[in-house]
Amino acid sequence: MRKHFFILLGTRPEAIKLFPVINRLKAEQNKDISLTVCATAQHRELLDQVLKMAKVVPDFDLDVMTVNQTLDNLTGRLLAQIGDVLERVKPTRVIVQGDTATAMAGALASYYHRVPVSHVEAGLRSGDIFAPWPEEVNRKIVGSIADQHFAPTERAARALRAENVSNDRIHVTGNTVVDALIIAKAMVEADPQLSSRWDGIKKRHGNRRIILVTCHRRENFGGGVLNIVNALETILSREDVAVVLPVHPNPNVRDVFAARLADHPRVVLISPQEYTDFVSLLSMAHLVLTDSGGVQEEAPTFGKPVLVMRETTERPEGVDAGTARLVGANYDRIVGETFRLLDDDETYAAMSRSHNPFGDGRASERIVKVLLDA
Repeated sequence: MRKHFFILLGTRPEAIKLFPVINRLKAEQNKDISLTVCATAQHRELLDQVLKMAKVVPDFDLDVMTVNQTLDNLTGRLLAQIGDVLERVKPTRVIVQGDTATAMAGALASYYHRVPVSHVEAGLRSGDIFAPWPEEVNRKIVGSIADQHFAPTERAARALRAENVSNDRIHVTGNTVVDALIIAKAMVEADPQLSSRWDGIKKRHGNRRIILVTCHRRENFGGGVLNIVNALETILSREDVAVVLPVHPNPNVRDVFAARLADHPRVVLISPQEYTDFVSLLSMAHLVLTDSGGVQEEAPTFGKPVLVMRETTERPEGVDAGTARLVGANYDRIVGETFRLLDDDETYAAMSRSHNPFGDGRASERIVKVLLDA
């Protein structure tokens, strides 16, 4: 039977985690295997950066993003437009990744069209439907529809079994973000222009330790973002640190950081970076403050301690392995744990030496083997 795979993506993280799978499937295309890539562009500019770097040209681009889009309106547009494309393409299997509105609407549209669904990065659970919001419910919906679950870790597989997913439908593969990171790291090391991208920041701040900060979670909008900014101002009272902060374009984040930190001499506010530039930035950092899921998975490969500015994480493997520590959007915990890492060499060494529990760089290879053998 001819296999026609339909890969759906809409955000930067989805593109990062799916391009290794896309490229492997492209290499397998023949008279019996074909591939269609559909971009919803739920996030336009951030998505395009990764697609350009990975040399992925979507066959369909739905371009659904609108200014100040609400989740309900976005979901409605996604469901209708993805359904229209599925009706035209008639794939034999749809592949979605993670927990975005694109993944959830894609799985639901596939169900309506009776097309089986494979879920990359399946089984992540925080146990709280409002943290992360709306991702926790998105991935649970995908999980209830998918018949192939590519779990990044054994813990994720156990979460699926606890929800009565049969074991023959669960495949522990590792996380494809490690595959992407290894590919991007090699690109940086092979290109002097990429490897020297941040030399200006290094020269400007000398021996100061660079703290990389990323913040974009919806549950931190408002009071959480203010707590984070207050904590950063206190951390910056130390002369031995500088902060580099790629600012997410959402005005709930961008406007607060710009108003409070733009004029600080040891803060570098930059636009969201192409993936290779972010990888180079991550390798330069001393430690990371983030509310991102992907950064929790990426930083351990570089031996960078991660303070997670969320109360819960669906990636507890990092906490268990010692690579990450939960601090929430809590002023005292952010400041206290940051100072501990800056002042206690033993604590820093313990976190930086921990191995990456999220994969070995072969997840996409394992996923494609399952797809082709099924």
